[in-house]
Amino acid sequence: MTILVTGATGNIGRRVVDALLDLGVKDIRALTKNPERAQLPPAVQPVTGYLGDRDSLPAALEGVERIYLAPLPATLEATLDLASRAGVSYVVALSGGAHWQPQADGVAASGLPHTQLGPGEFLENFSMWAPQIRATGTVREPYPSAVEAPISMDDIARVAAALLADPDPDHLGRMYELTGPVALTRAQIAEQIGVGIGADVRFEQCSRAEAEAALGPQMGDEVGWYLDLMASAVDEPQHANQLVEDLTGTPAMTVAQWAQRNADVFR
Repeated sequence: MTILVTGATGNIGRRVVDALLDLGVKDIRALTKNPERAQLPPAVQPVTGYLGDRDSLPAALEGVERIYLAPLPATLEATLDLASRAGVSYVVALSGGAHWQPQADGVAASGLPHTQLGPGEFLENFSMWAPQIRATGTVREPYPSAVEAPISMDDIARVAAALLADPDPDHLGRMYELTGPVALTRAQIAEQIGVGIGADVRFEQCSRAEAEAALGPQMGDEVGWYLDLMASAVDEPQHANQLVEDLTGTPAMTVAQWAQRNADVFR
């Protein structure tokens, strides 16, 4: 059984590689543009390729039975077609909300047995608060009552690895909305980061214009989209679920646990 991990040096893909190794999976193939620089574990077979380069995929897919897919919209249809031709029997695809809907529809229409993972906000996104917290101990944002259940990339990867290592027919065709274990307001998230790092972290509401000015250098054109998502979570709060624990046997990380693990970022 060979599992191909696409985007194997990316934020989630590399974590999927590590999670598969933790589960004892032996035959892991990692798709990467530059295997020599990938610094993958010795037990992993690197293969040169990129989802944006269709010609690189047939060799990478040869003998592969299962895939972790971080879709590239421009080549999604071609990638899935090549996977089908190669005899791939199962795809675990990263998906998401409305922003990802065309890709989710493409995976669903491919005819390949699949499970899609639709995580909400990544806990890692809150690293953008680090400069404020280090400088003032205060987070300034426009929507303190927006409610989310953020999830760590490690937990997303653990779910993907569990599904790939031991596919269950009950998961086929499903879209799993993955969340952290508890839904919190943005103000409460700031407080829990403080708990994790052992410091008092306050929340102060600012205007949207101030937030755009502050986040613009980091996020560029995506700042408006990100703030729109945040605003929507005021009237349509996200609800937490326990799917991570159900699918892996271990609960998802809390905000405080994640912050404690990454305390050096905020100090």
